[in-house]
Amino acid sequence: MRPHLVRPARRLAVSLLVLPWVVGCRSASGPSTATGARVLFIGNSLTSVNDLPRMFASVAEAGGFDVATGEVVFNDVSLSDHLLAGDAAAEIRRGNWDYVVLQQGPSGRPESRVELIASTQQFATIITAEGAQPALYMVWPDVTRPTAFDSVSRSYTDAANAVEGLLFPAGDAWIDAWERKPSLALYGHDGFHPSALGSYLAALTIYAVLCDRSPALLPVQPTGINAVLLRGESTADIRILQDAAGAVTAGLPRKGRCVRAEPTTRAIAR
Repeated sequence: MRPHLVRPARRLAVSLLVLPWVVGCRSASGPSTATGARVLFIGNSLTSVNDLPRMFASVAEAGGFDVATGEVVFNDVSLSDHLLAGDAAAEIRRGNWDYVVLQQGPSGRPESRVELIASTQQFATIITAEGAQPALYMVWPDVTRPTAFDSVSRSYTDAANAVEGLLFPAGDAWIDAWERKPSLALYGHDGFHPSALGSYLAALTIYAVLCDRSPALLPVQPTGINAVLLRGESTADIRILQDAAGAVTAGLPRKGRCVRAEPTTRAIAR
């Protein structure tokens, strides 16, 4: 059953590690100083749990790419709520972003699909006016609605197609991963938010599309925040996630472009 989320007072985003089940509200103050692709995430707790933007940045770094991420994330909100609040639109205009990732709830019901598409189109007008590209982060239904994955997938696919945006099909990747190993614990303890493994699969899916690179080419050992959150997970399970993310993204018509990280050099004392 989907949990009731209480919206706390707004606070600024911080770069500290977010523990998996501390779900707060965060508003971006702009990207880091990285010189590569700049990616803004707009969404709710399905993005903030396990710090998905930071997980994605760590995956990209492991793949040799330089990315900067920011976020405007509040609990229990839809994209139409974000439009009304104005914080996300202000950050898009302020941040010089390359990609803006949009996420709301599962949105599998017909009326929710209409709302998702309409809000995506309104955001896309703002995003493209600033020279950025919209992207849709497809999520998943709660554990009590296993037959709703197809309708959630359709909603996010339709929204991405409506604005010619990128599609990050994390929900599809979950299904593919379960077909390879049904016992994978992708849901967290509440049956709706992702476990660290579920968020990592989402991050791999984002990487595959936005950086146009197969996750199977990544090291099997996660690094950075992912090494912390996935401590104890088997290399076999990590490989399954990499293969699943690669399988559901390989045929997508629109891909992004990341920037290779500059090699670091160390001055030699003479």
